[in-house]
Amino acid sequence: MTIHRESKTIFILALPLIIGQIGQMLLGLVDSIMVAKLGVTELAALTLANNLFFVPFVFGIGIMTCVSVRTATAKGAGDAADARSICRNSTYLALIVGTLFFLTAWLGNGLIENLKQDPVVAGRSREYFVIISASLIPALVSISLKNHVDALDRMWTAFNISMAAVVLNIFLNWVLIYGALGAPALGLEGAGYATLISRVILVIAMLIWFAKDKSLSKWTPHRWFTRLDTGELKALTKLGFPAGLQTLTEVGAFVMSGILIGMISKEALAAQQIAMVCAGIAFMIPLGISIALTIRIGEKVGQELTSNIRITYLSGWALTLVFSTLTAISFLVFGGDMAKQFIENEPEVIAYATSFLVVAGVFQIVDGQQVASIGMLRGLHDTTTPAIIGFFSYWIVGIPFGYWLAFHAGVGPIGVWWGLALGLTVASFLLAIRLWRFKFKSP
Repeated sequence: MTIHRESKTIFILALPLIIGQIGQMLLGLVDSIMVAKLGVTELAALTLANNLFFVPFVFGIGIMTCVSVRTATAKGAGDAADARSICRNSTYLALIVGTLFFLTAWLGNGLIENLKQDPVVAGRSREYFVIISASLIPALVSISLKNHVDALDRMWTAFNISMAAVVLNIFLNWVLIYGALGAPALGLEGAGYATLISRVILVIAMLIWFAKDKSLSKWTPHRWFTRLDTGELKALTKLGFPAGLQTLTEVGAFVMSGILIGMISKEALAAQQIAMVCAGIAFMIPLGISIALTIRIGEKVGQELTSNIRITYLSGWALTLVFSTLTAISFLVFGGDMAKQFIENEPEVIAYATSFLVVAGVFQIVDGQQVASIGMLRGLHDTTTPAIIGFFSYWIVGIPFGYWLAFHAGVGPIGVWWGLALGLTVASFLLAIRLWRFKFKSP
């Protein structure tokens, strides 16, 4: 096995995952553009609510990565019964976690106005926040189901269903935000309802596919409503919760950056949304590669083929480096043009967004490398140490440094982003060292 051949295998596995991830982020792009037409206050309210929403959402996504790891290992070992149990119990886990997160968001909704944000922006964000928090339940279920079939190398059908849901969401945005086709114009809240409806329909479509596709019957549950397998649930949570915490440490840092920037001005906060959407779309490429690496290494673990696994490490890093370099160049050269596509006649917002995208261009390389390392460590069932590394890198190093730059060194909002860049750099090096020295032991 050579690096070239292994990189080709990983890329073929990653391609539908990358396209699917970009499609999901394009939905956020469309939401931002459509809501921006309502005004800066509405866009800032969307940003604030999404920043808060992404905390439980990303935590849940991290938890659900355990499905890819467990299913890939079961597939590598040829254990179909174990794969069916993983799928069924991970769906229960998604329902439990999603419901708990929604109830927490609903009960704590009134605390938004205590975050030292613009009071008008905070007030406008509350109802939208509750609506999208309700969509957490179907969102995590669909992610669990998709992770299962992705690990079974059935990415393209799952991708097609997910893209159909994205198109539906965009159509519903048009209808519910602006009141098209005789519907009431709900504005910002309409975007929330569109997201909720499309995610429910996505789950229904996935379950119909599972029921109709005979080639999946060996690997998917024959009966869904059976007693929970506590042993399997324990295995999923043991692997998933540290992964969720790791993801939360990174994305939570970006959320905190939005809160800090929102304390400066609503124009800077609106610019934060623009830059986050652009950076998020670029991040979907290394994230798709990372998921493919998790699956690839998980299969090798299941087949007990770990003797030449460092070739996979080098291939994953090299493949990610190529794409991260391309996105870095695009931000550095075209950042200003990207910002202008979101909002007109708001030069302060455009200027802030352009400066944020310059920093995003700088940290593309290390961001790609750290997420690739995380994906490979997850495939090796190592999730606890990466969570500790993430906490140290972002919350002990990155956020405090960014806060000092923004509020004490006089750098302003862009200082928060330079703090994020430092945190990502530290995480990238520590995770790479952890991966290269890691000795796998069967869980």
